Amino acid sequence: MHFLLVFIGGGLGSISRYGIARLLKAQVWDYPLATFIANALACIVLGMLMGLSLKGNLSNPTKLLLMTGFCGGFSTFSTFSAETFDLLQAGNYMYALANIGLSIMVCLFCIFIGLKFVG
Repeated sequence: MHFLLVFIGGGLGSISRYGIARLLKAQVWDYPLATFIANALACIVLGMLMGLSLKGNLSNPTKLLLMTGFCGGFSTFSTFSAETFDLLQAGNYMYALANIGLSIMVCLFCIFIGLKFVG
């Protein structure tokens, strides 16, 4: 049952991430904006879920579905890494460094915002 919950949540998260990429596909960006937005939103959701979990308001199955599954599927470190590598390969060093720095700072801040939202 636990695997099924993670599977369902991960699928919903991945579809959500794909939806963001599709919405932004019409725009031409030098910066991997869709991944950045998906990761930031996933961190807000994860922060909120962490806050609820700390208060004892989430069951273990709900944590598996939403935290492990949905947020795991919605956020993507591998795509972030691949897109940053592509920027480096293309000689876009400033965009690559900005992607690394902004992603870390913004995503940590988004976890904090999510925690405070339910706090």
